[in-house]
Amino acid sequence: MRHLYRIILTICAVLTLVCCSSVKGKVLNDNYMWFDCEANYATLSQPDSILFYLKKCQAIGFDNVVVDVKSIMGEVLYDSEIAPYMGDWEGVTRSRDYDMMQYFIDYGHQLGMRVFASLNVFAGGHNYFDRGIIYGEHSSWQSICYEKGQLVPISSIKTNYNGMLNPSNPEVQQYQMDILKEFVRKYPECDGLIFDRVRYDGMTADFSDLSRSQFEEYASVKVDNFPEDIISWWDEDGKLREGWVPGKHFKKWVEWRSGVIHDFVVNAHKELKAINPDLVIGDYTGAWYPTYYQVGVNWASQNYDPSKVAEYGFWASEDYHKTGYAEQLDVYMAGLYYTFITKDDVDRATGVVGQRTEAGMDNSLTYCYSVEGGAEIAKEITMGVVPVIGSIYVEQYLGDFTPFGPAVEQALKSTDGVMIFDIVHLNKHKLWDELEAAMKSKSTK
Repeated sequence: MRHLYRIILTICAVLTLVCCSSVKGKVLNDNYMWFDCEANYATLSQPDSILFYLKKCQAIGFDNVVVDVKSIMGEVLYDSEIAPYMGDWEGVTRSRDYDMMQYFIDYGHQLGMRVFASLNVFAGGHNYFDRGIIYGEHSSWQSICYEKGQLVPISSIKTNYNGMLNPSNPEVQQYQMDILKEFVRKYPECDGLIFDRVRYDGMTADFSDLSRSQFEEYASVKVDNFPEDIISWWDEDGKLREGWVPGKHFKKWVEWRSGVIHDFVVNAHKELKAINPDLVIGDYTGAWYPTYYQVGVNWASQNYDPSKVAEYGFWASEDYHKTGYAEQLDVYMAGLYYTFITKDDVDRATGVVGQRTEAGMDNSLTYCYSVEGGAEIAKEITMGVVPVIGSIYVEQYLGDFTPFGPAVEQALKSTDGVMIFDIVHLNKHKLWDELEAAMKSKSTK
């Protein structure tokens, strides 16, 4: 019966993919180009530039674009009555009536492309620039981090550019939900939304008094030694450790945080589909599932139970699988941010793990940290309920872009499509020819 159930789920996912991959009857591919709002601010400040890059993307095999319209600072690139407007960036200014998103929609649909918007949800500041809503009227919403044995606001950690919010704060959730709903109403012709940063900053966040009280209510426990009963930086001799270790309530805490994100995604799905039933809802996360619990996210199917996998046993409770939200998504973008391309590359590695800079990553040499292996895990744990798009970070290969093309080819081979992050890196490093060759290589096989 379980085998039959998985077959049925796979068939449903394929039908969803076909139905959602069309514009006015035209069947489209599922390859996506991402436009970051900050990095491309100057480039996208001219309508003719938007049209130029849409045509360029389509010509090499991308029928879909994702336009970042809400920055990590909490500022938006459209006229909002709720969120602050991002009217300038690095010396370039825009008037409030410059409607970048509408240009994308109009030009994209004229070309027969799908246009998606991306919004950074639980992000509220850029710590390198001391800018964002956590540096203004919403400073109380920022995450409180238990960093190296000290409780500190995230805005004070200048080694971390992400000024993340506390996702469990009801005020934060309502504010972000209102922004999402406002956007969907404002742009009814937008084909879909891709959530980004619907997560915690990391395992060291959030340790506010609010989170403590919410967890105690959820778990029906009194945390006598907070935060050490969750995670601790101190050894038995009272000396500071190099890294945190789990406390006695750690596993339940991991479950609770993941439940916070699950509930928000479920609610967002319900609220946004009520406004626009045809809206495609997607999510973009890192693909390193074995350690992604650290950011409070379970993007697996609810039918995937990590507590039954030996290597996940120390963090996955018996109820953790209930926090999976793949069923809430129409498309899932898995960040395959790996130097290794194939599992054979991992086998041949001699201790060099490559660039590991993203939230929740560790330095283990496992198949998870390869494009091929990461894609396999993503497909396995989503269990066919949602199309998986292999997402490649161009500057993962900074210093030697030779593996970039093979990484794109592997993502196309191992998943249901590819997403390239970000177009600015293709321009900066002149990699358009390499990308086009990789796309053509797949299409001729």
